[in-house]
Formats: sequence, structure tokens, C-alpha cells
Amino acid sequence: MCRLLGYLGSSIQLERLLNKPEHSLIAQSYQPREMTAGLLNADGFGIGWYHPEKEVPPYTYKNVLPIWNDANLPQLGRYVESNCVLGYVRSATSSLSVDIINCQPFTHGHLLFIHNGYIDNFRQTLYRPIRNSLNDFAYQQIEGTTDSEHIFALIVNELATKDSTSLQQALINTIEKLSKFAQPDRVNFSANIALSNGKELVACRYSNRQISPSLYYVKDDSLYSNAVIFASEPMFEGNWISCPEKSIICVEENLEVTVNSIS
Repeated sequence: MCRLLGYLGSSIQLERLLNKPEHSLIAQSYQPREMTAGLLNADGFGIGWYHPEKEVPPYTYKNVLPIWNDANLPQLGRYVESNCVLGYVRSATSSLSVDIINCQPFTHGHLLFIHNGYIDNFRQTLYRPIRNSLNDFAYQQIEGTTDSEHIFALIVNELATKDSTSLQQALINTIEKLSKFAQPDRVNFSANIALSNGKELVACRYSNRQISPSLYYVKDDSLYSNAVIFASEPMFEGNWISCPEKSIICVEENLEVTVNSIS
């Protein structure tokens, strides 16, 4: 299981999210506390962020090295500031290659996407149903081999179909499609997802099995005022709230948080 991080709020240096907290994303890569599968997240990582002042597509930095072995990240973390950040450390599914093309975050236009979870026996189960459901545009965006990127393609497909579709609705529709595809053969999947366009942040905690991977959020902590943070595990002592099972959490540009269930 991968570990995720999402941030929306006042502009801050990346290092304040990546390595300053006592249980930061870097610490979670080698000493996770709540993973349900695997021991480490050593199969690469990725960080995505938006320019705090310009309306431009997001930037990403990825590597197949373990995040703790990347000598450039400390320098980058001190230099880059952003008001919206998504980060991820990877524990690769055994059948999926450790390759830069498979590293998240995945991007399209102004979208950033990260996923913690899996589709059971992906190539033999939902690979074909997902691809068959995509329009040509979304299909052609897929470059790698992961189940995660195919889930992102479903979201891109939803947003491309109707210009008025919100991030929240696109994510809900995607989860509903995955559930529909999985139902006939009872394919297990889990989908903790964070998605952003730089102005709002949407996340979900979902699994069609009994227990979903962990996901928490905290708002306006004393160390991070005027901000909302999502994380697979609490990064520091604070008033972290465990996201409910089968829920979607939306953070608007004004940092208002809403939580709704996904049936």
C-alpha cells in the first residue's frame, strides 16, 4: 500500500510537508504505522504542486528511488513553495513494474491525481472493462501499466464527457463504474484517491472489501493555519479526523470541508 499526502491552503515550502513533521511522508515511506499490505514504500515517489500565483499546469518531480535516497529533494523542498501539493510514496504491486512512467502523481491539464489502493489481479480482471469504457481521448492519455493510471483515465473520461462535471462528481462516477465492473466476478479493489485542480482538493476513502486503507484530514492546525491536510497516517500530533469508510471529502477554495458518503 502506498502513502498519500494532500495539502490546500496558505503557500508553504515543500519541506514543511515532506520532512519536517515527525511522521512525515518520508518517515511513512520507511516506517509506516497503518499499512494493511507490505512493509515499506520504497518503489519510487512523486510530488506535484501548483504555482501559488500563476494559472499554469502543475509541476511534478518523480523518482524510482526510495524517497529517503533522493539527494535532490531536500534542496527542492527548501526552494519550492506552493498553496496546493499532492505527494505519494509507492509500494508497487508485484506484477507492476517500478518505472518512472508508473510513478504518480498523474497529470492531465490542470489536474493532479494520486491513488493508494489496488485492483485485484488487474490485468486479468478490470483492465479490459476499464479500457473498453473510455473514449478515444481518455484512452490515449494512458502511458503506463498501473491500475492507478487507468482509474485516473476514468476520471479524465468523466470530465471530458461534460464540461460542467465537478471534480467531486467525476470521482463519484468513477467509483461507481469501478464497483459496477467489479461486481460480476466479485473483484476486490480499494481506492483512496486525492484529486486537485489547484483550487480545490477532493479525496475519497473507498473499498469494496470490508476495510478500506486509512485516510485522515486535519484543518487549521496550529502548525499549519489556514490549511487542510490529507494523509494516509497522521503526520504530527493534532486533531486529525479519520475519514469515514466509503466517503468523499471535498475542500473548496475557501477551505470549507464537506464529507459525504458514497453508496
